Amino acid sequence: MWMNEPLPRVSLMPLEPELHTDALQRVYELTPGYWQMYHLPAVPQGQAARDLAAAQEDPRRHALGILLPNEPGNPAAGAQLVGLVDFRLHWPGPELVYLGMILVAEPFQRRRIGTAAWHLLEPWLVQEAGMARARLGVEQFNIPALKFCQSLGFALTGESHRIRSGKRLVRLLYMEKELTP
Repeated sequence: MWMNEPLPRVSLMPLEPELHTDALQRVYELTPGYWQMYHLPAVPQGQAARDLAAAQEDPRRHALGILLPNEPGNPAAGAQLVGLVDFRLHWPGPELVYLGMILVAEPFQRRRIGTAAWHLLEPWLVQEAGMARARLGVEQFNIPALKFCQSLGFALTGESHRIRSGKRLVRLLYMEKELTP
């Protein structure tokens, strides 16, 4: 897909544990490469339930599903959950949003769905949530994610931090972006 083609039409929807756990677990199952980066053979059972419960426990944290219409131009055809945007408002500081994840299921990747989701979310972060900057951490070895975040306007800050992921230490490279409505 060429960069000058229009972005796909996506919607963002708050995910509720009692309604969306199974659908999010399916998105995770359709993204085996993500889990393999962490030396996991597959998504851990119950991962979606844990993630949605954690988001519900923190009032600053939001888990939004990325929805793609089943038939573009036909709202009666419904939509399918194809990804997740997970973020925290005013964390780690005021007017700062920390983007934990933009994940798109592998069969839907490379269609600019993540880009479309970000372009839908960014104005809301500024106008409704009062955010001025966005921050995220990308695993040093996740080159596609680094390039994706750079394409959204994020720049490396020069900061990094090692975190434990299972039995390994992983270096996160931090990126930031001034938000524009």
